[in-house]
Amino acid sequence: MPPFWKRPRCYRKGAAVATARRFLQNPTFDQGGTTMNLHEYQAKAVLREHGIATPRGVVIEDAARCADAARDLGGAAWVAKAQVHAGGRGKAGGVKLCRSVDELTAAARDLLGGRLVTHQNAPDGQPVNALLIEETLPIARELYLSLTVDRAAERVGIVASAAGGMDIETVAAETPDRILRETVHPVAGLMDYQGRNLAFGLGLAGEQVGTFVKLLKGCYLIFLERDLALLEINPLVVTEDGRLLPLDCKMGVDDNALYRQKALAEQADLTQIDAKEAEAHAHHVNYIALSGNIGCMVNGAGLAMATMDLIKLCGGQPANFLDVGGGATADSVAEAFRIILADANVRAVLINIFGGIVRCDLIAEGIIQAVRAVGVKVPVVVRLEGTNAEQGRALLANSGLAIIAANDLTEAARRAVEEAAK
Repeated sequence: MPPFWKRPRCYRKGAAVATARRFLQNPTFDQGGTTMNLHEYQAKAVLREHGIATPRGVVIEDAARCADAARDLGGAAWVAKAQVHAGGRGKAGGVKLCRSVDELTAAARDLLGGRLVTHQNAPDGQPVNALLIEETLPIARELYLSLTVDRAAERVGIVASAAGGMDIETVAAETPDRILRETVHPVAGLMDYQGRNLAFGLGLAGEQVGTFVKLLKGCYLIFLERDLALLEINPLVVTEDGRLLPLDCKMGVDDNALYRQKALAEQADLTQIDAKEAEAHAHHVNYIALSGNIGCMVNGAGLAMATMDLIKLCGGQPANFLDVGGGATADSVAEAFRIILADANVRAVLINIFGGIVRCDLIAEGIIQAVRAVGVKVPVVVRLEGTNAEQGRALLANSGLAIIAANDLTEAARRAVEEAAK
């Protein structure tokens, strides 16, 4: 297997600035079978394990714990931060400054058990099951820092800006010249001069330069050792007494490496993703929920994306991305069918199977099994091609079920769009 920075991935191409801008505009775009996101408090725990200081905080799941948290942290004010896998929490009311225990308790009661809707997870939002209660800091400046994978350069890319904070997406879109970047040679590693270049560009001086270089090298080490796809600190604050501290931190772990990141994999919070995606994850099915009404079941990610494009071209809207994989079995196809039909918006299902490794007759058996077991009440359009395609078509034709067979993909997409519109 090639090194992780050379692995191809859909939607992850372009120069470092373009990559950074996509992350800045939507840091969660890489979800759904490509990264496993950590909560802020989990990411900060990883930072501390590597010697990077963070603000002192306490995680609570019950508003009754607020008084204890405030006492443990000390001080006269605290920040209550909703723990969800989405950015934009501050503007959405998910980060609240509290100047008394009563205020803190009220904020916890307001947030815990509810759903926080931000511009990144609208319209349904995500459940708030935990709060991070943190000490307040005397903030002088807010900076931005992130490490991503630059697919074009085949290297880890570092992105920084002196304009950190809630409006960093606007900065990236409107004033890209304020975005600083470095790429790291995979053999030489991160060099001190690169850290100093960024520190000077951020307006740091004196001891802060060395502190920033040390912090950056620690982040780079974490990025490699923990197989991350994203490490984002926004904001990285400069306190009035000159300290540099990550006020917020996001981490996304490469799904391909979870087998060797078991400690992180155990921290996965499946409540933060669509319930159907969570079910698919449990059954090792690659599924991403969308907002359309035509369910898709395809073997192969590239073919699945082409199928979705063709549905759009024919005037329809795909309800999901679903790749049953090259080793699909009758059981996995049946389970995929159940996941697709759990979406109440699905008005038709398009199944597009190209039998290379997988046998079309096995897929046909899975389709028949699923239609009978689930009690499918929406039209099902099937296109089979490749290994044992003739046998598969014969099984479908003799099943006695109302399954629409299509001879080619264009016809299949057109029929699915027509059926969904009825």
